[in-house]
Amino acid sequence: MHLPKKRFTDFAAVRQEISDETDRETGRSKQISSVPIHLSIFSPNVVNLTLIDLPGLTKVAIEGQSETIVQDIESMVRSFIEKPNCIILAISPANQDLATSDAIKIAREVDPKGDRTFGVLTKIDLMDKGTNAVDILEGKSYKLQFPWVGVVNRSQADINKSVDMIAARRREREYFQSSPEYSHLAHRMGSEHLGKMLSKHLETVIKSRIPGLQSLINKTIIELEGELTKLGKPIAADAGGKLYTTMEICRAFDQNFKEHLDGVRAGGEKIYGVFDNQLPAALKRLQFDKHLSIENVRKLITEADGYQPHLIAPEQGYRRLIESCLVTIRGPAEAAVDGVHAILKGIVQKAIAETTELKQYPTLRVEVGNAAFESLERMREESKRATLQLVDMECGYLTVEFFRKLPQDVEKGGNPTHSLFDRYNDSYLRRVGSTVLQYVNMTCASLRNSIPKSIVYCQVREAKRSLLDFFFTELGKKESKQLSKMLDEDPAVQQRRANLAKRLELYRSAQHEIDAVAWSK
Repeated sequence: MHLPKKRFTDFAAVRQEISDETDRETGRSKQISSVPIHLSIFSPNVVNLTLIDLPGLTKVAIEGQSETIVQDIESMVRSFIEKPNCIILAISPANQDLATSDAIKIAREVDPKGDRTFGVLTKIDLMDKGTNAVDILEGKSYKLQFPWVGVVNRSQADINKSVDMIAARRREREYFQSSPEYSHLAHRMGSEHLGKMLSKHLETVIKSRIPGLQSLINKTIIELEGELTKLGKPIAADAGGKLYTTMEICRAFDQNFKEHLDGVRAGGEKIYGVFDNQLPAALKRLQFDKHLSIENVRKLITEADGYQPHLIAPEQGYRRLIESCLVTIRGPAEAAVDGVHAILKGIVQKAIAETTELKQYPTLRVEVGNAAFESLERMREESKRATLQLVDMECGYLTVEFFRKLPQDVEKGGNPTHSLFDRYNDSYLRRVGSTVLQYVNMTCASLRNSIPKSIVYCQVREAKRSLLDFFFTELGKKESKQLSKMLDEDPAVQQRRANLAKRLELYRSAQHEIDAVAWSK
């Protein structure tokens, strides 16, 4: 894998490259490295098998090695052979006492039942004369669940002479077939038999694990698809595709925004809170009865008379008193408009956060947010104008029927012979104040119903209908480069999506192949 584009056809060159890569990794020292060298071999003469060649276990550190190398090697070996899917090839030399074999010892520790341990005996041809390994190979000396396999590798002299593997295996076969001690075992000895046996065993293990593998692969595919969905679709290259992508993302945001207002998502109910709590509480705080004190009523009525007293009723005084009360409703009305505006802005921010696609493109997220806020600002101004107009209408034209229904008083005009400041007695002024308060309360109740209607019509309904209309108009005028700037996805996300798509393709391929194996069982 460190030379992905290079193919080797000369085995001697392969050996040299392994040696060179080892030196590059370890710095031409006696140290070891946990970084693996990956080598894929393609040949009609090899079985389907993944082999991990681990460093041999050692007992002491030699010159040039760290003091911890013994433990380092053992830890590395254990990290591989502890995996339940791993077949352990416990290799021991035949010319040494098997009782001292480190490979057998560590294999027994991680695989006490021997379900995945295969014993391999090397250097059989180097045993002292008069000795042999028959008892071991027949399982009498040290029994394993699977039969021991003896192999005869190339000698150093053969390696130096570049004896190829085909010739080496032929010699191996001849050795076992021609040796009186091993001829009866020759059919299950040698590297070729070992490879076929391991491949067959691996196939058996894999088939037994197929249901688990299928479940794992299916789960991984679902996870990868989910993560790809979160990352969103890749950006189109052409202007039309970019515009379509942008519009689709904006529509997704707009839909989320509407769902908040319609109650599908939380947040829209706060608007009703403004109408049901905030507005009534603000109107109540106006305290019209205090505003209509005897002193204030006398002041406004007498000021309305001017230099001469009224002849029948203090109509202008009534009007000024009513107007001075009603004009104070503008404050709560304006506050209600602003309250709904703040809630709508909060819903926009929520909808942006909930629109997965907008997380993908930071610039577009900012643009959509700004466009939505600008629209809400325009709607607020229109709502404020219309809502305050309702209050002004009530000030500008009084409901005459209310006053016609009032009981008539023969003394309602007061006594014109009194001085200007004594024209109206306290009882009369209280009656005027009470009448005005009734009218103002009636008008206030009416506005409490009409103000929410105005706000909903001008802000809420309009936001649902055309929040991004202006943005869409401007979007259609943008060129490909401008659209690209808005779709400025993080390169890391693009790379992540490409990697996930590649992994997903591999897992789907594996799923297809494993399903085929499962059906053929």
